[in-house]
Amino acid sequence: MVNDRILRDILRDDYFSDAVRYFWDKRASQAEDQNNRGTKDQGIRSEATGGKHMDKFFSLIQTLLVDIGVPEGDICTRKRDVDLPGYFRAEKQWDLLVVKHHPDGKKELVAVLELKSQKGPSFGNNINNRTEEVLGSAHDLWTAYREGAFKTSPSPWLGYLLLLEDCERSRKSVRNNEPHFEVFPEFKNASYVERYHQTCLRLVRERVYSEVCYLLADKEEKMKARNYSEPDESLSGARFLRSLCSHLNNFYELK
Repeated sequence: MVNDRILRDILRDDYFSDAVRYFWDKRASQAEDQNNRGTKDQGIRSEATGGKHMDKFFSLIQTLLVDIGVPEGDICTRKRDVDLPGYFRAEKQWDLLVVKHHPDGKKELVAVLELKSQKGPSFGNNINNRTEEVLGSAHDLWTAYREGAFKTSPSPWLGYLLLLEDCERSRKSVRNNEPHFEVFPEFKNASYVERYHQTCLRLVRERVYSEVCYLLADKEEKMKARNYSEPDESLSGARFLRSLCSHLNNFYELK
């Protein structure tokens, strides 16, 4: 079992604060860098196309896994190492994998993580795309698992982390378009913050993902010791990481 010291680390109220701060700084530096080079990305897109703004989340999770006893060689984060076969497509590149390597050469898929972010102002243009993407990716993976794509691997832990900008626009009530039938009550005039909240809840309740972590972050508060919020305890970072560690206990002799 994971020891109390590491669990206390996981339960720290500001566990992801460094990653959130890095997220905002990286996006700003990417936009400035592209402007200096004279590239043609417009508006907020210049902050998003550079990538790597979620890197600190990867490193925090990777460090945690190594600290509890997962061999570093079993944790895959490099682009060339994170492809998995799909069922409806040849392969998909995930964000972080844990693949246990046995002495006899056998491999077991232990955990799969997807980490995403959403910053304004185009919340409306992206929320449906993001939802379709997260649902499709999970369905593809579970179907591939059912069909034996991962050999004799037991059921992997599948996690999804979403960081959403907390601002006036993301919290504003959004009118529904209902030309024929009404949307579910939870989505009635709900803000993007609440729409994403309901989506994340359903991903867990319908067992599409093992766990989901849903974080809100206000750019103006990035220098605070605790610079993000968690609108639902059942979607908190602590629950997400504890669940991952608990699953890994089935495969490794953790510290």
